[in-house]
Amino acid sequence: MMFKKILIANRGEIACRVITTARRMGIATVAIYSDADREALHVRMADESVHIGPAPANQSYIVIDKVMQAVRATGADAVHPGYGFLSENSRFAEALKAEGVAFIGPPVGAIEAMGDKITSKKLAQAAGVSTVPGYMGLIGDAEEAVTISRGIGYPVMIKASAGGGGKGMRIAWNDTEAREGFQSSKNEAASSFGDDRIFIEKFVTQPRHIEIQVLADSHGNTLYLHERECSIQRRNQKVVEEAPSPFLDPATRRAMGEQACALAAAVGYTSAGTVEFIVDGARNFYFLEMNTRLQVEHPVTELITGIDLVEQMIRVAAGEALAFTQADLRINGWAIESRLYAEDPYRGFLPSIGRLSRYRPPVQEAAPDRAVRNDTGVYEGGEISMYYDPMIAKLCTWAPTRDAAIEEMRIALDTFEVEGIGHNLPFLSAVMEHPVFVAGEMTTAFIAEEWPDGFDGVRLADPALRRVAAACAAMHRVAEIRRARISGRMDNHERVVGTDWVVTLQDTSWPVTVRADRGGADVRFDDGLCLRVESDWTPGASLARLMVGEAPLVLKVGKAVSGFRIRTRGADLKVQVRTPRQAALAALMPVKLPPDTSKFLLCPMPGLIVRLDVAEGDEVQEGQALCTVEAMKMENILRAERKGVVARISAQVGDNLAVDAVIMEFA
Repeated sequence: MMFKKILIANRGEIACRVITTARRMGIATVAIYSDADREALHVRMADESVHIGPAPANQSYIVIDKVMQAVRATGADAVHPGYGFLSENSRFAEALKAEGVAFIGPPVGAIEAMGDKITSKKLAQAAGVSTVPGYMGLIGDAEEAVTISRGIGYPVMIKASAGGGGKGMRIAWNDTEAREGFQSSKNEAASSFGDDRIFIEKFVTQPRHIEIQVLADSHGNTLYLHERECSIQRRNQKVVEEAPSPFLDPATRRAMGEQACALAAAVGYTSAGTVEFIVDGARNFYFLEMNTRLQVEHPVTELITGIDLVEQMIRVAAGEALAFTQADLRINGWAIESRLYAEDPYRGFLPSIGRLSRYRPPVQEAAPDRAVRNDTGVYEGGEISMYYDPMIAKLCTWAPTRDAAIEEMRIALDTFEVEGIGHNLPFLSAVMEHPVFVAGEMTTAFIAEEWPDGFDGVRLADPALRRVAAACAAMHRVAEIRRARISGRMDNHERVVGTDWVVTLQDTSWPVTVRADRGGADVRFDDGLCLRVESDWTPGASLARLMVGEAPLVLKVGKAVSGFRIRTRGADLKVQVRTPRQAALAALMPVKLPPDTSKFLLCPMPGLIVRLDVAEGDEVQEGQALCTVEAMKMENILRAERKGVVARISAQVGDNLAVDAVIMEFA
């Protein structure tokens, strides 16, 4: 019998995602929320909502007793845990079972067997599955972690046993990093999951991370819904995923799928789950772990199979048999997911919090040859909190081919407007343009290898730069005509504006001539190149959709002196459009230098000081840990950039600091 009311024991975009499917199925929904989420989107969407405590997750969302009180108070007959929080907590599943409430997930035994990373690896080894070398016993302290790491051989991966989503994970290349990584992973695991157990395994260099989506019912049917490529990761957190993988061949796909199903069946698994593998360059695959829950990246699987995984989880939990077979599960087209995070890529991807002063995703649509989907849990005017995961949205595109899906993603990213906080849209655009990604040749080391010194923005190549220059010249002409009309300077506004301009962007200046007609404008460069620009852009609009040289171009448009701030394809450009006389005078102006902050340690993001490693008067060496700042459930160790002496410490443990707040000063 189908459920009447489902409580979602989660928040953010996954809670909204579950509510959407439940509503379509005619099932009532209950949201739970902390102090920080009173006005959250998932609370607004649900039929009912229950407050469960303070903002920190370990005082609200992962407190089983509080969630159970909400279940009883609302009379919910089923609970969907989403991912993270309590989704892989067997004690929570047991509590629901004792209450006679359905858990929309696997049986308790399967959670205990496979949800724990240590236990699942032991079971996989016992079943003859190839696994990565490691130590799966309990580790007492940092020194024992160092000893174990030496035995395995660096580099090693330090992981939370109950972890997921990149939380409680560190790569260590030496004893110092193993020691620090063990403690940080342990702290993050306790904060995020209420379980601080840690294990260590060999970190395989140059791997690809490919996972198999499985789905099983209680009638003996276990199927795989093909694979997802999740190799583009930063700090072990997935950033871009796609389905299918550009690397697998049909034989490897089938072998991985059958092995994943066999593993799930061996533990009596039901519901949706994911078996993750490391795959080497020869397509040898090794079991990594099994996530006994819905994955963040599940939408790409839904887009290539047409299967609503949340609906299937609900139906399986209600006792229904799967209505399709393995033969029905074919791959249709290609799907890509980009995770939009509240983090500043220009500051080492550190978390960013604040109010979303502008949040305008691309329009969602589904057509025979293309689709755009955006799973989100925020809205314009809402707050991004420091207490939870920094993910804002999951932007997905689908097309019949991989190249077409990538191009759809490029356009969707260019169209996505986010203001008020730092975000990684420029970086996502850079990934979509990168030749290694376009060729499908990435590994999990992709980001570290291609941006070893961090992301400092995108520089457009000459052809793309000229297209932007031509567009801005035509847009500036439209804006100047409007200003002439408003000021009443002359009746013939176009004659007032003129045709000769100098466009300056990315340290390059181009003299151009703009000649317009009713359909658009021809922009001619001084070397003879002429680009036709057509658009219905109006001055003041924050988004411009143009045709430039017979190809589409989407620009985010902001105000700037004598021009625009333009963002497109990951580039953030200050574009100035001047008369030739103005350009000549501007070239004579001195360049303003930024202030010298080299003597200060500034807080790189809003966060909480959880540890100070030095005192006033201490001499520090380059690379030495100075303090630890916690934000969005992640610990960030700040280190000395050079040798010096601590002259003054301005912050104390427990202080909540704003971005660029002074933590300490050096002599």
